[in-house]
Amino acid sequence: MLLTNLDDCLTFPDPNNALSYYNGLIAQGGDLSVERLLAAYHQGIFPWFSEDEPILWWSPDPRAVFDPLQFYVNRTFSKFLKKCDYQVTINHDFLSVIHGCAKNHGDTWITDEMINAYSKLHQLGFAHSVEVWQNDYLIGGLYGVSQGGIFCGESMFSLKSNASKIALYAFSHHFADCGGLLIDCQVLNEHTAQLGAFNIPRKDYLRYLKQLQTIILKPHCYQKQYLRYHSFC
Repeated sequence: MLLTNLDDCLTFPDPNNALSYYNGLIAQGGDLSVERLLAAYHQGIFPWFSEDEPILWWSPDPRAVFDPLQFYVNRTFSKFLKKCDYQVTINHDFLSVIHGCAKNHGDTWITDEMINAYSKLHQLGFAHSVEVWQNDYLIGGLYGVSQGGIFCGESMFSLKSNASKIALYAFSHHFADCGGLLIDCQVLNEHTAQLGAFNIPRKDYLRYLKQLQTIILKPHCYQKQYLRYHSFC
């Protein structure tokens, strides 16, 4: 299969035809308009590229996911939860979170173009952030894109011990309480695996995506608020 070059049309090729030897690379080019990004996420595709590359679009196989009710809490983290003084919010400061993630990754793929694109998604209610604070100072967080009963996590960062883990832990319970059933973390790594993420075949992910996109979450799910679930702090 040849790599598809995107044009003005918003149509993506079938994710099942992605290049296996590039772990799911499916297309290049196009733009990061709101319309194209939403079309991509609707089909289980996301952009990931460096500043010196064209826009690259991916649908990896296997796909890494979380069951939001199966977040793994080991003994060390359990002790930390009981004594930490962190506060967690949702959608309080999206721009600072995505900039924090960019710095965490050395500005390699969360470029200014990506920041502008996802900030527009946030303004329109499609992208969301979770913030972790200590003494009113932002110390960690995550952001991603909502797809009904699936939340597509994009990146997270941490400036203090366990801050990003707290963000994911708090959001997982909040998302589940709102009716969410799956958190997509794209590609499994050592950190997410330790927290309970696992791989599923792409065909299963795409099937779940189609089913869960129809789920309507509780109205308060992405409202600006503090997350205080399970008295974790």
